[in-house]
Amino acid sequence: MKFAVLVFPGSNCDIDCYKAVEEALGEPVDYVWHTATDLSAYDCILVPGGFSYGDYLRCGAISRFAPVMNEVTKAAEEGKYILGICNGFQILTEAGLLPGALMGNTSMKFRCHDTVLKVVNNQTPFTNDFDQNEEIVIPIAHGEGNYYCDEETLKQLQQNNQIVFTYKNNPNGSLADIAGISNERGNVVGMMPHPERAVNELLGSADGKRMFTSILKAWRDTHGTASVR
Repeated sequence: MKFAVLVFPGSNCDIDCYKAVEEALGEPVDYVWHTATDLSAYDCILVPGGFSYGDYLRCGAISRFAPVMNEVTKAAEEGKYILGICNGFQILTEAGLLPGALMGNTSMKFRCHDTVLKVVNNQTPFTNDFDQNEEIVIPIAHGEGNYYCDEETLKQLQQNNQIVFTYKNNPNGSLADIAGISNERGNVVGMMPHPERAVNELLGSADGKRMFTSILKAWRDTHGTASVR
């Protein structure tokens, strides 16, 4: 399985994502610049956190128009796995790959600390290594992590089981305590917390590692290869 880590001007969690794939999986992984026009070689695309294009206009609004995002859309349509983390989640909503939007935290402060998440849906390619309703510890680091959508969209998310994670103690005012969602197909997930910063107990938690092992397990199940080591 081969991973791509997208890099936009202002990305600052790209190295974290790259190292997480290396440590958690030992699978091939490449940095891919935002001007790339071909992602056909990759099975999973990670859209990392940071401040792409300085968060000018609003978070993710400029990155949405980067050439590589056309390829991300194609990859999503082909059923490849797309994971947007923090600013990556914001970019995916701006690109229309996920519904809703991320607004400023209700506290009006940048929040950077561990959070407890509830795994609401463990049937996605990103969460199959978790137990349903399991509580896990994943750090956050954001100023605009307040997830919002209209009532009809929220109803659809709930009915289609697209809410993947919720906060135990909501740190940002997100509607329905939402920390992460998927598209209807389940191959695109966006989340504000940073699983790539929780792949080793030395970092305070290794719960995030299972998101990466989940991806590899789902891919191997689909391609009929050996199970995860």
